[in-house]
Amino acid sequence: MTSHAIRHVRVTPIAFRDPPLLNAAGIHEPWALRSIIEIETDSGLVGINESYGDLPMLEAMAKAAPALAGLSPWALNDMEVRVAALVTPRHTASEFLGTQVSLAPGTHVSKTVAKVTSAFDVAMMDLQGQLANAPVVDLLGGAARESVPFSAYLFYKYAEHIEKPCAPDPWGEALTPEQLVAQARRMIGQHGFKSIKLKAGALPPDQETAGLLALAKAFPGAPLRIDPNGNWSVATSLKVVEQLRGVLEYCEDPAPGLDGMQAVAKACDVPLATNMVVTDLQEFRRNVEMGCPVKIVLSDHHYWGGLRATQRLSLMCETFGLGLSMHSNSHLGISLMAMTHLAASVPHLSYACDTHYPWQDEEVVTGGRLRFEDGSLRVTTTPGLGVSIDREALARLHENYLATDIRNRNDLAQMRKYEPSFTGRQPRF
Repeated sequence: MTSHAIRHVRVTPIAFRDPPLLNAAGIHEPWALRSIIEIETDSGLVGINESYGDLPMLEAMAKAAPALAGLSPWALNDMEVRVAALVTPRHTASEFLGTQVSLAPGTHVSKTVAKVTSAFDVAMMDLQGQLANAPVVDLLGGAARESVPFSAYLFYKYAEHIEKPCAPDPWGEALTPEQLVAQARRMIGQHGFKSIKLKAGALPPDQETAGLLALAKAFPGAPLRIDPNGNWSVATSLKVVEQLRGVLEYCEDPAPGLDGMQAVAKACDVPLATNMVVTDLQEFRRNVEMGCPVKIVLSDHHYWGGLRATQRLSLMCETFGLGLSMHSNSHLGISLMAMTHLAASVPHLSYACDTHYPWQDEEVVTGGRLRFEDGSLRVTTTPGLGVSIDREALARLHENYLATDIRNRNDLAQMRKYEPSFTGRQPRF
């Protein structure tokens, strides 16, 4: 009888080019770090996933990986118990080293157990799909939709990185409303996105407001969102919301912390969304106890603990009348496809999901880059996640990782190469 017990876990760190995108913490470094996870069984089947690639995450996965030996690919509960026993942190400092603005909970040591659990959870479900001859979405209850909508994710940005480590990215500079509209036209023209999100908190708020108003004029009727990553005071948040009255679908993380969000929510009627202050069950409970100042939770299976855990979050959002969508980091096709299977399985998905994918020009899956159709990505129907690793691409991206000295993302330090006095204080405006 063939054994499908797990015999080995491989984690390969990779790096791929990232444009000079501006945000509240500073600016993206020229290389984004990720990891490719492969879980192999005695029978030779391999389940895959993509997750964070910072050094603390790599160390945590290396510590936990041997505990999976001998487990069935179906033993997700046992895997979670073993991971928690090995990698529960003793402290909760941020891995987003050197910065005072934590843009994503994926950078938090407090999320280590959930992150490692998710890294293995998706790869094990990819294995399950292969064993059951079914797509992952079917293991999650079946598809509530055949394709998943994503939004055009716009950034203010420079034309190239300051030290010119690679050729300028083809998107060019975007610092003015006109340049922002041109960026949107290009992205929507290529991918057909129906809604638009602007990463804010980088330029003075009046400039960012002018940019969003220009987008509203250029794309009448398109749902618009703005996300300053908590880099506005309550007063600034309310001023911006008033200037954008009738324009916003929702405002994401305008002011820092749940208390700041509550103060904004009390004084305006625009729904507030977050991927910063409702990031685990404890924070979810506090949001409810405060009367739900956050109305839309931007989930992320990478730090919520995996696919099933995010489904449970969806049920909680539905129970308390909250909207649901998905947050994104710089990522490649394995991560994007895992998001797509999950989003397809969640009937309560309320808004188009975020993705950085149009900003990446490299890929690690066979067949090249995934293609959006009319702003959406179709969920695959082949066994597992429906994507496989391009070995030559994996080797090339691993060489990128070995060649760079970046081991922890640090947008603040990168920004200080442009502005030595940049502090990253929050809120800045």
